[in-house]
Amino acid sequence: MSDFNPLQEQESIVSVTDRVVPVAIGAAVTAVHFLGDKAAFVGAEEKVTLVDPAGAMSPVEVAFGGILCSTSDGKRIVMGCDDGKVVVLDREGAVSTFATDAKRRWIDSVALHPDGAVAWSAGKTAFVQAPKGEVKSFEVPSTVGGLAFAPKGLRLAIAHYNGVTLWFPNMAGNAEVLEWAGSHLGVTFSPDNKFLVTAMHEPALHGWRLVDGKHMRMTGYPARVRSISWSAGGKGLATSGADTVIVWPFASKDGPMGKEPAMLAPLKAKVTMVACHPKQDILAAGYSDGTILMVRMTDGAEILVRANKGQPVSALAWNAKGTLLAFADQDGDAGLLEL
Repeated sequence: MSDFNPLQEQESIVSVTDRVVPVAIGAAVTAVHFLGDKAAFVGAEEKVTLVDPAGAMSPVEVAFGGILCSTSDGKRIVMGCDDGKVVVLDREGAVSTFATDAKRRWIDSVALHPDGAVAWSAGKTAFVQAPKGEVKSFEVPSTVGGLAFAPKGLRLAIAHYNGVTLWFPNMAGNAEVLEWAGSHLGVTFSPDNKFLVTAMHEPALHGWRLVDGKHMRMTGYPARVRSISWSAGGKGLATSGADTVIVWPFASKDGPMGKEPAMLAPLKAKVTMVACHPKQDILAAGYSDGTILMVRMTDGAEILVRANKGQPVSALAWNAKGTLLAFADQDGDAGLLEL
């Protein structure tokens, strides 16, 4: 990992910091999603703050306690809370309770399917509800570490200790286990449905080629990988966890097997968040010192979005058109950049 710091040479890097609309959330932000062109900053407690492109803020009370996880499809945000509720916030700012755990357990993970199905987990149990269906559940051997729907068909990946269970909720008793020792937390399907990748409790990723279950080990990180993002078209998987953005190649049928990753945007700080542009080979990267860079994936060219301000970047997202970038750090110091 290189120690080169491009920000030591401010003249050598293009800056758009003067075009950022500052947003003061004033409390910890754990994620940001877009509902249309409104950025929705999800707080660690109780609130989501909706912000329009001009910076006008509308706080919305969504929970009575902690918000533990969130996901969005651009039309609504689904959140899991520490009071056992799955809560939905729609584009109009309306809040509704989608589900309540019978034992009021923490809702640790949530996932959304393109057809509107919602998945959530509490303890060892994963739940799925299709738009017009009943709630179905599946128990795995240990606490659920993460959930992800496959891009095609109703198939749910449930990450847990020692592997991932692939569950078809519409087929009774139909589940397949992909095994690998260790604790699997985040999980994601490649956009082409050919690969499944987990972020592990140790500083590594693990992957499987779904056609034959072949393993892919992606190691060498100094820290745990907490943020992953597929590039437009799914040819690369950008990850946090090092002092450069690590991008694993997934363009070939073997994925990253036997290949080295690209290492982009080195800094003397850890990458904490990554978000790939939805249409172009560009990514945004947030760092532990508060720096945010836009990076062209083809040649590594960088644009400074936010200079180092001290607090780690905790949230980063593009809108669906790729015209707006939203970010926030752990203190709730946030911003919007219109391209």
